[in-house]
Amino acid sequence: MRLYHGTNIDFDTIDLSKSFPFKDFGQGFYLSEIRSQAERMAKRKCNTLGGKPIVQEYEFDESWLHNKDIKTLIFENTTPEWAKFIFNNRSRDRNFHHDYDIVVGPIADDGVAFLISQYQAGAITLPQFTRMLKFRKLNSQYFFGTAEALRLLKRIR
Repeated sequence: MRLYHGTNIDFDTIDLSKSFPFKDFGQGFYLSEIRSQAERMAKRKCNTLGGKPIVQEYEFDESWLHNKDIKTLIFENTTPEWAKFIFNNRSRDRNFHHDYDIVVGPIADDGVAFLISQYQAGAITLPQFTRMLKFRKLNSQYFFGTAEALRLLKRIR
């Protein structure tokens, strides 16, 4: 399968330490199956950090998602487990770290920080939080969080 990464600076080597923390699935390297989604992310990064929009393309053998040597977590839909996982990863006041090599699942909406504060304060329930996190088109994101997982990506351009 082909995956895309939107960025503002081109690079040849993926350095996980340069990835932003507190993202949906934690600090790692994120990709999408949808090129236009990666293009939007590249533009967003440029608007925030400068640089120029770049979309990197990678080849990934998706059979690795079901290989016992790679620890994967796959969320097929927006579920309470998915919402809790995002909440734990995005919460700055928690010391949450998972040990998954790869995580695949829906992208949460851009208003996640607000929703997390609402859920944390008890203003909304877990089912409400889950429902409100749904991205309008339910696009999937692919998180690669370990050196082992990154070795499975082959840069095309």
